[in-house]
Amino acid sequence: MTGARARFQRALASSLRWGYDAVVRAASIGPDSKQAERFRAFGRGSMIRFPQVALMNEGHIEIGDDTMIGQNITLSAGTIPDQEGMPECVVKIGDRCLIGQGSGIVGHLSIEIGNDVMTGHLVYITDQNHGFEDVSMPIRSQWGTNRAVRIGSGSWIGHGSVILPGANIGRNVVIGANSVVRGDIPDYSIAAGVPARVVRTLEGPR
Repeated sequence: MTGARARFQRALASSLRWGYDAVVRAASIGPDSKQAERFRAFGRGSMIRFPQVALMNEGHIEIGDDTMIGQNITLSAGTIPDQEGMPECVVKIGDRCLIGQGSGIVGHLSIEIGNDVMTGHLVYITDQNHGFEDVSMPIRSQWGTNRAVRIGSGSWIGHGSVILPGANIGRNVVIGANSVVRGDIPDYSIAAGVPARVVRTLEGPR
């Protein structure tokens, strides 16, 4: 490769990266953007990075202050657009949270994420599963029961974890990567596995 061609390719790559970064900045959702007005609440200093996979029924979603939600996120309330009969707030994400890219938060009844919660990439959180008891029907046609999900303030949810309906994760909890969480995880615990079980209790000042 000649020196001139190499310089051209470096300049082109730099221009493309600059252009992509400019698109991401311009198309991300911040508190002053038009799309933020569709949310029930969208806090100061918060951002949903572009691109997003899916946003649905934002009027039932609250985002606190200084929260960063990564690229390729799915964030939805309900099953269909403009669904009626849902609670006023279905998904609530607190202040100073960091939601990893590629994650999905899909609520139907109540998903509450406290302040200062971090997740790794590709985390999935839902408060509804399909039923499967009636073997005469396809599973896709069997709606399960909604069960509220809560993640306490200060917790960290590891990469690839799945938080199932009814999960109640306490404060300052660590969930190991690729865990599946159902039921209660007490405050100040480290839990891991499928299903996730407490493997250690954190000691010290609280």
